Amino acid sequence: MGFRKTCLRKLLAAALLVGVLFMMGGCGGNEEEKASSSNEEKEYSGNLQVNGSTTVAPIAQAWAEEFMKKYPESKIVVTGTGSGDGIAALINGTADIAMASREMKEEEKKQFKGEKPKEFFIGTDALSVIVHPKNPIKSLTLEQLKDIYTGKITNWKELGGNDAEIIVYSRDSSSGTYEFFKEFVLEGEEYTPDARRAPSNSAVVQSVAQEENAIGYIGLSFLNENVKGLALSINGKELVEPSFETAASGKYPLVRKLYMYTVGDPEGLAKAFLEFGLSKDGQEIVKKVGYIPAVE
Repeated sequence: MGFRKTCLRKLLAAALLVGVLFMMGGCGGNEEEKASSSNEEKEYSGNLQVNGSTTVAPIAQAWAEEFMKKYPESKIVVTGTGSGDGIAALINGTADIAMASREMKEEEKKQFKGEKPKEFFIGTDALSVIVHPKNPIKSLTLEQLKDIYTGKITNWKELGGNDAEIIVYSRDSSSGTYEFFKEFVLEGEEYTPDARRAPSNSAVVQSVAQEENAIGYIGLSFLNENVKGLALSINGKELVEPSFETAASGKYPLVRKLYMYTVGDPEGLAKAFLEFGLSKDGQEIVKKVGYIPAVE
């Protein structure tokens, strides 16, 4: 009997000791989890300034809205001012992330002091050439488009349209869309001095919608019922309508990559934001907004 009591006491004592150690370990684990959770919340809070391309801005804005729903302690401000202005803001430190519808130029890269810019390919966009819905012209070759924008063709009748002067709308020179169009369509030649400059895709749409003899170019996601997108041809034979299907397939000629830039490797909120944007969920948003994802 005494032997049994002694054994029972020893077993109870051992069980109590294990229980205490387990509780201590459990408490320590909770503290670590709390600390980890606290660090995570801290990383996903704060302010982030995203500035640049008006073409990329709808993607960034959609990312920001979804990101802030998940992490309400974060505040992300997206401002569409043009690719060149966004890169300038990144250089002078007034932006954390620059949006660009073109690659950063070498002369821009040289202006960074210390850490160099880091490039992130975030999606692909196509450009649509637009006219007023009442314009009888339905298609153009790239050569005709170049002649319009360099000033060689100035009347719609030269293209089989009405006898009316062509009113040319272009983006302003700080725009990555302006740079891409000049390089790809104009083959480096200068725009006609008669071209009217517009500060954004939306401004081009609004202007062309109000001018029956106008022509302009915009990011494809800005195409709406107020204007008409023209089919384009490289060789004068195969006409391709502007759409995300034809752009994704490689048939449509006016396609360009979209980027975001940071100074050096991003950290904290900027890193979390970009990781979200390049995740499966973020790339689904790219598609929903009307662009071609960088990652399928």
